[in-house]
Amino acid sequence: MIELDRIHNISWQEGFKEIPDKSIDLIITSPPYNMGKKLHTGSNYMDIYNKYDDNLPEEEYQNGQIELLNESFRVLKDNGSMFYNHKPRIREGLTIHPLNWIFKSDFILKQEIIWRTGSQNFDKIRYYPMTERVYWLTKDVKTKLFNSVGMSDIWEFKNPKRNKLHKSTFPVDLPYNIIKCFDDAETILDPYMGIGTTALAVKKCNAEDNNGRNYLGFELDDVYVKEAYNRMAE
Repeated sequence: MIELDRIHNISWQEGFKEIPDKSIDLIITSPPYNMGKKLHTGSNYMDIYNKYDDNLPEEEYQNGQIELLNESFRVLKDNGSMFYNHKPRIREGLTIHPLNWIFKSDFILKQEIIWRTGSQNFDKIRYYPMTERVYWLTKDVKTKLFNSVGMSDIWEFKNPKRNKLHKSTFPVDLPYNIIKCFDDAETILDPYMGIGTTALAVKKCNAEDNNGRNYLGFELDDVYVKEAYNRMAE
C-alpha cells in the first residue's frame, strides 16, 4: 500500500497504480472543470492552474473523467463511497452536465447534492448560475451513510477567500461534513488534492473524535503540495 498521511507529488494515474483493489473507504475530490484557460470571476479573468491543462478537447476530458471514476471504483471497498464535486458547465453557449460521463462509469449514483456557492458568473445573457453539484457514488445500492450532521441535499457552504496560489478550491466544511457521516472510514483519498483541503478536513475530524483516520492525496503541482503542508502546519 502506498504511504498514507502524505500528499504525493504525482498524478492520480501514477498514484493509483500503487493502490490495491478495494483498499480505500472514502474518496472526496473535485477535478479541474475544463472551463478553458482562465476562470471568470465577476468582471475579471484569472489563471486557474499552473500544471493542469484546463482546456482539453471535451471528448478527451470526459474520457479522462470516466477513467478516474472507474479507477476510483476499483480501489474503493465494496461498501465505500465517492463524493465527486463538479458542475454543469457552459462552453460555447451549451450546457455540459457531469451526468453525461458519470452514467458511463461503473458507479451507482446514490444522490445528487446541490451546492449553492454564490458564484460570480454574472453574464446577463442567462439566469446567473449559482450552484455546483456533489455526487454521492457507490458500488452497492445498499451502501448507506449516517447523517450525523443533519444536512439536507442542498448545501450552502460559502467558497473561502481565494488562495493566492490556488484560485479554485472547495471550503474545508464540505469534506468535513462528508467525513463526519462515515465514522468507519479509515482511509480517505483525494486524487486531486490541490492545496490540501480534504487532508485538512481529515485532521480536523481526527482532532475532534480521535478516530485515527488516514488521508492520501495526489497532486501534480509541487507548489500546491508545499502550500497544503503549510496550511496543515498552521
